[in-house]
Amino acid sequence: MGDDPTASLVLNRRRAMIASAGAGLGLALPFGALASDSVKTAAHTGPGGCSTPRSAIARTQYGKVRGYVAGDVFTFKGIPYGQDTGGENRWLPAKPPKPWTDDYPALVYGANCPQSLHNFRAIEQTFLQDWDDGFLGEDMLKLNIWTPSLSGSRAVMVYLHGGGYSFGSSYELPSHEGAQMARNHDVVQVSVNHRLNALGFLDLAEVGGAAYEDSVNVGMTDLVAALRWVRDNIANFGGDPDKVMIYGQSGGGSKVTTLLGMPSAAGLIHRAAVQSGGGGNIPAAEQSRELARQTLKELGIGATDIGALQKIEWARLMAAGTAAASRINGPVRGLPGPGAAPSPVPRVGWGPAMDGRLINLRAYHDTAPAISSHVPVVIGNVSEEGMRYSQNPTEDEWRHQLAESMGAAKADLLIEAMKKAHPEKTIRTLSYGVQGLSARNNVQRMVKLKADQRGAPVYQYLFQWQSPQLDGIAGAWHTAELAFCFDNTKRCEQGTGDTAEARALAHKMARAWANFARTGNPSQPGLTWAPSDSDRCQTMIFDNQCRMQDDPEGEVRKILLG
Repeated sequence: MGDDPTASLVLNRRRAMIASAGAGLGLALPFGALASDSVKTAAHTGPGGCSTPRSAIARTQYGKVRGYVAGDVFTFKGIPYGQDTGGENRWLPAKPPKPWTDDYPALVYGANCPQSLHNFRAIEQTFLQDWDDGFLGEDMLKLNIWTPSLSGSRAVMVYLHGGGYSFGSSYELPSHEGAQMARNHDVVQVSVNHRLNALGFLDLAEVGGAAYEDSVNVGMTDLVAALRWVRDNIANFGGDPDKVMIYGQSGGGSKVTTLLGMPSAAGLIHRAAVQSGGGGNIPAAEQSRELARQTLKELGIGATDIGALQKIEWARLMAAGTAAASRINGPVRGLPGPGAAPSPVPRVGWGPAMDGRLINLRAYHDTAPAISSHVPVVIGNVSEEGMRYSQNPTEDEWRHQLAESMGAAKADLLIEAMKKAHPEKTIRTLSYGVQGLSARNNVQRMVKLKADQRGAPVYQYLFQWQSPQLDGIAGAWHTAELAFCFDNTKRCEQGTGDTAEARALAHKMARAWANFARTGNPSQPGLTWAPSDSDRCQTMIFDNQCRMQDDPEGEVRKILLG
């Protein structure tokens, strides 16, 4: 690895997320994987105890899987829904698992797609989010299930992880653990790993021919394969295949909106939630093929040498793709970053493309897809989307930063409006909220597309609970709501403090998500959540006092549109 051009880089995961949101790809870093407590069982959040009884065996169409019982939840980790994607299977559609005879040990999480790893030197950020990189490998088509019982017919909640389309995993954050949803809210919780970055989104149709015509979107067809597995097998885990909700945060939200427009996913999705992401302006096929051509030139590989690509070390592939995309895209403009509005011009990178077959429209960017008009949707974001703990500007420094991107007059107007709206917040915390306002504009745009369709309802939320940790300056950061909609404030206590207020909010928010999965309506006793429209922008505020409000932050967010 000594000749790897990325070997000397140190990448902060937050900066990788910002780069991915702005340019469509992240960087590949060959660092060793680091692990933490979040790969362990969540027994400490429930009654306690862990056992491996024979009763924790379930049938799948490929063979039996053996899990375990943690507390009172049946847990299955690392169940294959596809074969190894390495070697000659690179960039080909997922192949079904080969059947097995003995009980498959579904006891630990599977590999994560090779990717950029965290910089654990970002101490405060690492503390708050408690990241876990797990281990990397191309045999990553695995899913995880938590269920109260192997019998019954419960709503199924399938979570799609964030990280753009470049990094992340089903267990990257401790909030992703599904035991509490099964235990406290009587649902079957599922999470999924799939192909990312250059391994999931490199257009090789010109390189390998017809067999590789899906290569640019195999990261998405992996998710369709996982949803088909759920349809065909989840009844054996106590789930109802006709009540499947998909939801995702950040890049996971973008995966949700993309799936809602894919013909191959039609009928597999019955509810959907888009959290701090979605509605991307994805490139056309010719753009994605030009990126592939330039990547091959960077690597010095022949234009039709698919065999060489199937053998190449992934970090070299990622570095070449990064260099090629940077040349094609040019500098990022506007307010890139987590939750920000999509670029007005499609940018190439690691993500899906309009191939005209698997993906034939820009879902929730150009239109709300007709094929999912019957699917109720929740769309929302958090207030401090741009939180990066290392950022601590004075008011003058913040004003100068904003003036460079939007002009001095608009910067002055925005800062004064934000200070007036939230006098309780410090300049540091307010500075994190600019991307939250940009995300609010993106939410309103997507809500309007769905509401104007006049099909199934669309519900809107804003999560603005302020964490007390580290003097309370981080606010409601990008990913903060996951601890709450998964009912995991104890498991995520480094970020939440697991205070009484946090636990109460988590119970309400997780119940809303579970009710939505069951019925398509997230309301609950004492907390009616009305659908949203593009005129009133009715929004559920998740905070210590949950409430409905028309267009929260409306006057301030509209400054960004001027």
